[in-house]
Amino acid sequence: MAGIHITDIEAAINWWRHRQPSPDGVTLSAPLRALAQVYALLVYYHETLCDEHGMPAAARQAWLDWYASTPDAPCIAICSTTQGDAVCKGCGRTFDEVQHWPSMTPADKRQTWHRITREGTAWRFNRYADRVRPDAPPPPLGAR
Repeated sequence: MAGIHITDIEAAINWWRHRQPSPDGVTLSAPLRALAQVYALLVYYHETLCDEHGMPAAARQAWLDWYASTPDAPCIAICSTTQGDAVCKGCGRTFDEVQHWPSMTPADKRQTWHRITREGTAWRFNRYADRVRPDAPPPPLGAR
């Protein structure tokens, strides 16, 4: 089952709270209400994954809007799967994940992101972490 992790629902809620803050501290925007309902059910049933295709349409659209604001691929342009590695040293994805990334669903992509982040062994998390920081200055001309 392609599932959306509860932490992604939380991230989407926080993204929408920043985009459409409550005018009175109580009232929620429609996307927030939709996501809050899904989040509450996950908590109530002690679940960590929500079925991507079973979400109410408004919640799924709110989540997809947040998802569109996130980086798509974990690639840092150092791909060792092209050299025969089963798992890329640069991004941490498996050969199959790299090959099928364009056809994967958003939930499948997020599951991959969660796994490689949890493992934290790819170069994107240590050796070349500065490549993925949005505020990182460009490298000096001699370093390119």
